[in-house]
Amino acid sequence: MAPATVSRRSEAHAGEQAANWSGRVSLTPRILAVNAIALLLLAGGFFYLDSFRSRILDGRTEQAAREAQLMGEALAAVPAAQRPALLTRLAVDTGTRLRVYAADGAALADSAALGVRNFRLVDPNTDGWGQRSARWLDAAIDRIVRAPRTPLYRERRDGRRWPDVAAIGSGRPTSASVWRAPDRTPVITAAAALPSGERLLSTVNARDVTERVRVERFRLSVLLIVVAAISLSLSLFLARTIVNPLRRLARAAVRVRLGRAREVVVPRLPDRRDEIGMLARALSDMSLALRARIDATEAFAADVTHELKNPLASLRSAADALERVEDPALRARLLAIVSDDVHRLDRLISDISDASRLDAQLARATFEPVDVGGMLAAQVAARTEREVARGVRLRFDRQDDGGLVVLGEGARLERVFANLIDNAVSFSPAGGTVSIAARRVGEELEVRVEDEGPGVPEEARETIFRRFHSVRPSGEAFGEHSGLGLAIARTIVEGHQGDIRVEPREDRLAGARFVVRLPLAHA
Repeated sequence: MAPATVSRRSEAHAGEQAANWSGRVSLTPRILAVNAIALLLLAGGFFYLDSFRSRILDGRTEQAAREAQLMGEALAAVPAAQRPALLTRLAVDTGTRLRVYAADGAALADSAALGVRNFRLVDPNTDGWGQRSARWLDAAIDRIVRAPRTPLYRERRDGRRWPDVAAIGSGRPTSASVWRAPDRTPVITAAAALPSGERLLSTVNARDVTERVRVERFRLSVLLIVVAAISLSLSLFLARTIVNPLRRLARAAVRVRLGRAREVVVPRLPDRRDEIGMLARALSDMSLALRARIDATEAFAADVTHELKNPLASLRSAADALERVEDPALRARLLAIVSDDVHRLDRLISDISDASRLDAQLARATFEPVDVGGMLAAQVAARTEREVARGVRLRFDRQDDGGLVVLGEGARLERVFANLIDNAVSFSPAGGTVSIAARRVGEELEVRVEDEGPGVPEEARETIFRRFHSVRPSGEAFGEHSGLGLAIARTIVEGHQGDIRVEPREDRLAGARFVVRLPLAHA
């Protein structure tokens, strides 16, 4: 049974899926990967901090150039004797080291020599592991984002060897540069020209910029760790709530495919109201329907075997007896038995073939509007014209003309009603009446077929629709019916989303009432 459930087309389609990368990766890592994308975007903030630091340094460089120009103008406005005091005050107020050079590069004044030692470079060898880790991270990020490497800061004795001082000598009023200290903190130098031809050079170690960037990076790291932990937890929870049920359903489906449907209990997941719960319940219902179909097929095969054995046994006995019988009358009787058995086998095979293919044919059928009222009227008129057996009268009550239209296959529905009418006629007494009524009840069409025969006992109202269950009138010859008529009728009606059943008569008279309900076309 299992190989029949796998087609070459499905295997080829599965091969195409396996060629795709997503077909080879489980849902759990894929969910984690999708959520990791958001984390990577957040981690991109580390690289944004580099541009943030560059903007701060650009602003500080412009500020240092303006301050150098203002301090140069202030020094030029005071007498030479007051310049050391003003230079000291400016160095203390701005937190920079100030030096004045002559036009030939000779040093004239230095705030550090005047006692203001506010410029000091940190020896990286004296830092702890935290600062070393921070410098390593700075270097790694600069290498990744390919940040321009600033030159290393070095002291120069001759003022003309300072690039900013030399730039002032070429006609620029101010000049500023950014350097790299040994501990990777920025050093900003700025030079301005004095009216007397001297040069003012300011130097500051902008550690606060590096500290600010590192603080922001630490905050971003903490945020990234927290978000990563939450995202990982949610991803695992999501993967568990999605992947685990799907794996259970897949294992159950595989076992059903391998022909173990009777042993498999597909989980229905009643607590889940999402799409996975709907899928689980749909697969469970499908497996139950498959199991019922398998049981019905096995029972049908057993019933077919049993029903075919009886006429075959009778046919074999008659054929064996023909070889030994010489009496013409007896041979004629045996030939009549053979003919009846062949006719019975032909009817059985035809009905069995129709019953076995009916479900598949209805599933592929194209339904069209069918006027059931007109169909019943035509059937009643045809039987009346050729005279009904034993003088049975047919009466048709039709309500709501033109509105008794259903969607279906006309030939199949005609077979249902023909079977019900023929059964009613065969069970009706001589001169009895068979009543057919069609009416609209809400959004459904209801067709009633009533006879005046012995009726159907309450305990047999369901069993008469089983295959090969046959209860015939006492005067009818054996083998005239296969016992599949009502079973085929129920299959057709249910294939049209309808219902057929036996109900007691409201007038409490003897007889049976068969009721067929079908949804109307507009519904």
